[in-house]
Amino acid sequence: MDNDDLLDSRASWGRLGLALLVSLIGNAGMWAIILILPNVQAEFGVGRAEAALPYTLTMAGFALGNFLIGRAVDRFGLAWSLAGSAVLMGAGYGLALSAPSIWLLALAQFAVGFGSAASFGPLIADISQWFLRRRGLAVAIAASGNYLSGAIWPFLLAGTLASDGWRAAYLILALSCVIVMLPACAVLRRRLPLEAMALSEVAAAARAKTAGLSPRMLTALLAMAGIGCCVAMSMPQVHIVAYCVDLGYGPAVGGEMLSLMLLGGVASRLVSGLLADRLGGVMTLLIGSTLQMSALFLYLPTTGLTPLYIVSLVFGLSQGGIVPSYAVIVREYLPAREAGARVGFVIMSTIVGMALGGWLSGLIYDATGSYQLAFLNGIAFNALNVAVMLYILTRSRPRRAVPMAA
Repeated sequence: MDNDDLLDSRASWGRLGLALLVSLIGNAGMWAIILILPNVQAEFGVGRAEAALPYTLTMAGFALGNFLIGRAVDRFGLAWSLAGSAVLMGAGYGLALSAPSIWLLALAQFAVGFGSAASFGPLIADISQWFLRRRGLAVAIAASGNYLSGAIWPFLLAGTLASDGWRAAYLILALSCVIVMLPACAVLRRRLPLEAMALSEVAAAARAKTAGLSPRMLTALLAMAGIGCCVAMSMPQVHIVAYCVDLGYGPAVGGEMLSLMLLGGVASRLVSGLLADRLGGVMTLLIGSTLQMSALFLYLPTTGLTPLYIVSLVFGLSQGGIVPSYAVIVREYLPAREAGARVGFVIMSTIVGMALGGWLSGLIYDATGSYQLAFLNGIAFNALNVAVMLYILTRSRPRRAVPMAA
């Protein structure tokens, strides 16, 4: 059977389109909590670090879900995992909108984050199985759903937030999970044929590289790098709305900057996907991480309205391709049959970095009354990521090719 009948096929691209739609709905929870952070702080009368706690638990659930749901996808397939996650998210939103305290809101957000995970790492791992020649681009498109979700939902919910408050907005999100995601799961029940999986394994072996490291050590290094890059990434993403409120520009402006940042991230992810198909995942990730660190430096002297819009766009254009590159690296270096678990574990580490970074930035702000040291903290963690990826790059060498199946 010809390669085109199995991988990079019309069915593959159709599945990718549906996955993107699911991702737009499934990833909304991690961005909605950022959007309402100032409202939550005012309503419950808490400090900035405590107000960031629901976001931190959202990302903790998201991290754990990427790993556990990734393992479930390897065993049971994507559709059942997504269906269960959609129900869990709907329940989590329902609990959140009726939460009487910051702690119950945080617990509800943990459930939302866990369910949302099915629409990120596990979804990306599934899509990576259906492509070979355009795997980097396909992974980037699937991962772009996460950023598109963050860019689109603030505009969709703006009117509801202004007129009816954040609880009404959460009701809309709960209904979206059930009405849109559950029917999509029925279409995604088709699994990759066994012969296509075998072809993917043979082709990957022919093109793969080895880092001269054991799979366990390579995975651990990627996890360390993931924490470093995402502690840095979380500083602007999590606190840009609160930062704009502090500067007197208001939450609506902060929401616009977040949307602009994430739209830049979508463009960055698509370009990085094309680069990954040519340069490989390690080099693509290293380029993105270096650019992200440079963009973080630009925030330090910037407080004007127009410059902040520009820097936020630059930051988005710099960092969008970093996280999808981890999935590409796993598929380049490790067996396809372990894709869900390995990608899930590495993606989990990036989310741990986001959760840790969001909380640390709030803690630093409460201690100093400024975000300057928080930006510097992000730059230091970003340097750790660059160092780890340089180490992996220096250990990379071509593996002896094996013949591809006809």
